[in-house]
Amino acid sequence: MTNLKNLFTLLFCLLLAGSVSIQANNRWNINAKGGITWHITENIPHEDHIEMSGLKVSSVYRYGVNSSGAFILNRSLVWPMLRTIPNNTHASLMRRFAWDIPGMIEVNGKSITNEKVKEITLNGTMEVYSQFDNGIELKRILFPSTTQAMTCEKYILTNKGSNPLSVEIPSARSIIQTDASKGVDGSYRLISTLKGEKAKQLQPGESLSFSAFFAGYKNGENEPVLDIDKELDARKELVSEFWSKLVLETPNPVINTMFAFAKIRGAESIYQTKGGLMHGPGEESFYAAIWANDQAEYINPFFPFLGYAIGNESALCSYEHFARFMNPEYKPIPSSIIAEGIDIWNGAGDRGDGAMIAYGASRYALALGDKQIAEKLWPLIEWTLEYCHRNLNDKGVVASDSDELEGRFPAGKANLCTSSLYYDALNSAVYLGKELGKSNMAKYTKEAKELRKNIDHYFGATVEGFDSYQYYKGNDVLRSWICIPLTVGIYDRKQATINALFSPRLWTKNGLLTQAGSETFWDRSTLYALRGVFACGETEKAIAYLKFYSNQRLLSEHVPYAIEAWPEGNQRHLSAESGLYCRIITEGMFGIRPTGLHAFDFTPRLPQEWDNMSLKNICAFGNKFDIKVKRVNGKLQVIIQVDGKNILNKKVKEGEKISVRF
Repeated sequence: MTNLKNLFTLLFCLLLAGSVSIQANNRWNINAKGGITWHITENIPHEDHIEMSGLKVSSVYRYGVNSSGAFILNRSLVWPMLRTIPNNTHASLMRRFAWDIPGMIEVNGKSITNEKVKEITLNGTMEVYSQFDNGIELKRILFPSTTQAMTCEKYILTNKGSNPLSVEIPSARSIIQTDASKGVDGSYRLISTLKGEKAKQLQPGESLSFSAFFAGYKNGENEPVLDIDKELDARKELVSEFWSKLVLETPNPVINTMFAFAKIRGAESIYQTKGGLMHGPGEESFYAAIWANDQAEYINPFFPFLGYAIGNESALCSYEHFARFMNPEYKPIPSSIIAEGIDIWNGAGDRGDGAMIAYGASRYALALGDKQIAEKLWPLIEWTLEYCHRNLNDKGVVASDSDELEGRFPAGKANLCTSSLYYDALNSAVYLGKELGKSNMAKYTKEAKELRKNIDHYFGATVEGFDSYQYYKGNDVLRSWICIPLTVGIYDRKQATINALFSPRLWTKNGLLTQAGSETFWDRSTLYALRGVFACGETEKAIAYLKFYSNQRLLSEHVPYAIEAWPEGNQRHLSAESGLYCRIITEGMFGIRPTGLHAFDFTPRLPQEWDNMSLKNICAFGNKFDIKVKRVNGKLQVIIQVDGKNILNKKVKEGEKISVRF
């Protein structure tokens, strides 16, 4: 057994080094239409969960196939705007529904039996194909409404046998009136509807369809007309919009597909609250609320590249909410604004939130390319930069109470992450301020240069034999967040940092441990690390680990998105992590760094095993454009097109920076 374990470890390391090719034993496969499909064989039982969201509802489907081959489903529905008491961070109304809809169908006067699931497909919806006795085939399509407070299910029953079947589909309606004392707006109506009421002699090859809906309303709200095909078309149209913009094309289908799925999860989790459009992490905990890390730092700087209007509006809305808390005394802005914008959470004190907001708002404004919005955000950027400056300690790095892990792991009185984000924000503010004609840019430039030196002097250290960074003063155990400097252009200790990140002390089959010697991993640090390793030019190392990570998340046992944490949270698909995955591509692999409202630098990192890559229909810097990269005679041919016309076509050396201004 020991020899086998050692062999596996050796092969794993060789795989990551790119020396050998091993075909993973995946549960899922990429299908011809860009989704992923699980073809059910003997590898059962198996269960998983996935979240899908619309503007007024979020659906967490706990699904799987049992040992008999039958489909199992429990719907956990969340209504972010049906607020419960106490109206805190987690006060969205949630209920689980286990209706067995196929169990209500009668064929030839009997319930259908002996279900065998043949395949399950994820493509922005969930499609389940099953066979029953008597030659019955059933297709389920599960998805949330894009605009209504309900989740939807379409059923298509087909007679695959040689004899006619007498099929009866009932209608059903269940109403739950919730406890009025537990709702901010009193009692809520939860309505489950089976739209059947069909009896038909189904001939061989013939099909019939019916639908089910699970909805939640405030009292007095009108119920919408239930139209399953209209709702399904709207969901497909939304997914199509995500997949038609910011299109990644590389020789690696797993990375392409993971990127496509990440756009769905990153962009769908936006809720129409009374405080405006609010992007929420999700997964039955975090809705109708915003955070300085998840929204301001992680996902918002990505939205301009996707060109999703609702995403861009939600980003602006979040910064405007944070701006409400600017004050002349420079007291901390709260970490989170909750309950549709009417309350706050700051239970971990100052987490470095000012740096997170300054970093995200300045990058968002630059990438969006809208001068009017940039002017609107400038006071917030100035205030948060000044806040960070006022919180420099005697060694010139930013002090804070904690970091984004909120005390789960020690962060000292000043941490590497906060100062690194502040450094990037200063540089972004210089670019933005020059575009807006502001006068204090020399001050920000000087402060950035001083801060960079101070980061190295204060945090630079040998930890566990690696001449990288201590995450905080006195930290003597490797931490995954030592990757942060690589993402903001600080490469002084890159080799030792990379060696530490991918050493057995931190790297596992699930990505980076938060702290060496622990069991805890959070994908966010893995995603930051992969972005940084690409950005600093260690392309071959980055692509090996990106391929492995993407395969694990897209095609293995828990799919198809980046996850939050383990053991905390049961590997929830928090949505902002998917935004971080996308930024591995935009900022890491393509090396895009905003430098103006209509300008950017980029340094493409084309892996040696690829001869081309492209990012098409990029919707940033006030333009729509494509970037195409090809390897030609040892150089990279880089083409940028707007409306199919070349605005740049040049050959560059590997690692050469290219500057673009529209």
